[in-house]
Amino acid sequence: MSTLPDEAAKTPAETATRPGTAQRRRLHPAWIVAAVAFLALVGAAGFRAAPGVLMVPLQQEFGWSTTVLSAAVSINLVLFGLTAPFAAALMERFGVRAVTATALVLIGLGSALTVLVNQSWQILLTWGLLIGLGTGSMALVFAATIANTWFTRSRGLVIGILTAGSAAGQLVFLPFIALLAQDPGWRQASLLIAAGALAVVPLVLKFLKNSPADVGVLPYGAAPAVEVEAVEQEATTTAATPDGPRANAAVRALQVLRRASKVRTFWALAAGFAICGATTNGLIGTHFIPSAHDHGMPETTAAGLLAVVGIFDIIGTIASGWLTDRFNPRVLLAVYYQFRGIGLLVLPLLLNAEVQPSMIVFVVIYGLDWVATVPPTAAICRETFGADGSVVFGWVFAAHQLGAAAAAIAAGALRDATGHYTYAWLGAAAMCTIAAVISATIRRNRSSREAEPAAA
Repeated sequence: MSTLPDEAAKTPAETATRPGTAQRRRLHPAWIVAAVAFLALVGAAGFRAAPGVLMVPLQQEFGWSTTVLSAAVSINLVLFGLTAPFAAALMERFGVRAVTATALVLIGLGSALTVLVNQSWQILLTWGLLIGLGTGSMALVFAATIANTWFTRSRGLVIGILTAGSAAGQLVFLPFIALLAQDPGWRQASLLIAAGALAVVPLVLKFLKNSPADVGVLPYGAAPAVEVEAVEQEATTTAATPDGPRANAAVRALQVLRRASKVRTFWALAAGFAICGATTNGLIGTHFIPSAHDHGMPETTAAGLLAVVGIFDIIGTIASGWLTDRFNPRVLLAVYYQFRGIGLLVLPLLLNAEVQPSMIVFVVIYGLDWVATVPPTAAICRETFGADGSVVFGWVFAAHQLGAAAAAIAAGALRDATGHYTYAWLGAAAMCTIAAVISATIRRNRSSREAEPAAA
């Protein structure tokens, strides 16, 4: 009788660890998944570039105030954030592929329907509700989920690359949105956003696998002889947990929040990320172009500057991921926030009808720092909360978007009340200093001690 092991009885993980299999596989499937995830984030990022560009054309056509349009953006940002933790749990329950494809369809539908609006409440429905739910399901928690599921090594770098997908989307869409908004008009720009989101759906359905087990491999970087037992044990434990992936997604998200809320690190990360959102999506992303327009700068020129921010955002975020794998993420966060605050402090002095060299310096530095905060924040979530890290990051990201929403509407109200954005920029600079201090004081290596309240 043959003593050879029964091939059919082998688990996918055992099959994937065989030397012959490893030699034949030239490219780990994790990198294919990461590439498709990057493209999905690019497609979903079209709307992130839209409000600042489309705000002035909508005001000119309908006479809506800055406050009304800022309210639509704020609803979007709130839903963008609050959807994220539930989306992370939904990805665990129904799979990354189904949630991602649905989110892209929502973004495309909301953008396409925008061309039919003629009353202010309708822009709240399309920009706010539909696109907010879609982009929330494709939030940065998506990047953290992909990295934590598919990668054991180089997680920080992967999160940095995927986060850069949003910046790349801004880079790809922003110049075209600005040109279309001027001629033939903002409606064509909205249709471009819809097309960009929907174009990625077939790739997601075909190539975005839910987990390494789906293709019979271990996560990238997992040591075959050492990691298999731990991975399988974690999967067994998670499946048996009442709030594991098989549980109701909303219940799991809320239970994770309840546990995380007992840990000081969670509140420190949430506070810092709220300020991060206020000073990126909320202020610069929404109001930089209108503010530059107030100083006589053409909208296309201001949009070009934001596109440059997108270029250096890609560089900065990937570099931040590389640094996160090597240095204390708390120190990185403190440095990032403080540099951002310095930039915002001098911004009112740099705005002009023409682009000066000093403005180029600001754009480069701000671009490098735009979402460089994401890899270290996600790393601290994973370090502190373990298997719950992706969902916890979803809640931290919710704070990011709540901060962004508050800043977007507050800056719009300040602009209507004072005729300029100066107070908004200066207030944001002060908040960045607060975020730097909070980040620097997050305690290190508390995962074992902080896990105790979670288990209670």
